[in-house]
Amino acid sequence: MMQIIEVKDQQTRKEFLDVVDHVYRNNDVYVRPLDVEIEAIFDPSRNNFHNHGSCTRWILKDERGKTIGRVAAFINDKKARSFDQPTGGMGFFECIDNRQAANLLFDTCREWLQARGMEAMDGPINFGENDNFWGLLVMGFTHPAIGMNYNPPYYQEMFEAYGFKTYFEQVSNHLDITKPFPERFAKIADWVSKKEGYSFEHLKTSNLEKYSKDFQEIYNDAWQFHESFTPMTDATVKESLEKLKPFMDERFIWFAYVDKDPAAFIIVVPDVNQIIKHMHGKINLWSKLKFAYHKWKGTINRLRVVIMGVKPEYQKLGLESALIMRLHEMVIPMNHYKEVELSWVGDFNPKMRALHDATGAYLAKTHLTYRCLFSDTADFKRSTIIARDTKEKVLQDKKE
Repeated sequence: MMQIIEVKDQQTRKEFLDVVDHVYRNNDVYVRPLDVEIEAIFDPSRNNFHNHGSCTRWILKDERGKTIGRVAAFINDKKARSFDQPTGGMGFFECIDNRQAANLLFDTCREWLQARGMEAMDGPINFGENDNFWGLLVMGFTHPAIGMNYNPPYYQEMFEAYGFKTYFEQVSNHLDITKPFPERFAKIADWVSKKEGYSFEHLKTSNLEKYSKDFQEIYNDAWQFHESFTPMTDATVKESLEKLKPFMDERFIWFAYVDKDPAAFIIVVPDVNQIIKHMHGKINLWSKLKFAYHKWKGTINRLRVVIMGVKPEYQKLGLESALIMRLHEMVIPMNHYKEVELSWVGDFNPKMRALHDATGAYLAKTHLTYRCLFSDTADFKRSTIIARDTKEKVLQDKKE
């Protein structure tokens, strides 16, 4: 008989982390995330989401006592009750190809969430910001970029058979940066870059506090029309920067200013998963030596666009194009990086999808964020589309 066990001690934490070795034992593409990164999500001292939410995780053992699955459930109190049905989350799902095992993991999350007043669950998602560990991969089972979910193809059937429905679709596009941009995109970017009053600069770690504030200001303004938006706090910004520090390159993080007002940003990181792949989730002397060796060898030749944002009042001005061009001009002389993953953009954000298309990038991966309603009679609704007239709304509000 299979047994669900809550993760509460060092042994169950180890089994929670190590079950991926069983699930992906014959998969050469999978990259095991660093154990410390996963553990940080469940540590209240390292994840400020615990200040306004709660989470629990479990492992699943088969009748012989072998760990065959894992899952976590969580509630973000800032967002849970902003939907038609109070909605929690589930994530970090891993399971052997066994429908009964998967259903038991899903049931455990559902029961935990229902006991706390939830009427639906989204998954697989993160107990944190959506730039990491978010969505189920359903197309493009290639090397995962840092922070991006990877899973076996059979997970999709497990989720959908249980009753999960697509809440929104996420696409990641790949851009060959050794090739020139389409002529129209390049012309717009060049024209915007030269406009009077516009300035562009990359982050400087010597003045990190300034750029942190600029990022927070732009983010909170740009995301205000996203469904169930909650402003990013100082603590969240600080945590995000701490996560980026080990592999951050200040030359890949750019800001745009209009008459010195913070207007837009783009955050890009080297795809350190190309090295982490060789570390088996561990940070010890041997893995540090591996990291140093592969860094010296130049193993990393890909970048990932983690996030991009523009204040609504500065949208439709081409700032995004200019930022991408500035980044391109910085990267090309290095003669090392070959590809950028533009990840991810939801189907609720048609403006950003159009920008990706304009760069000449091609569709490489699709993830789905699912929602499961606990009542059969509840009305399922997909995520709302961000209105195209957000700029007009903001400008009108300022006039009033």
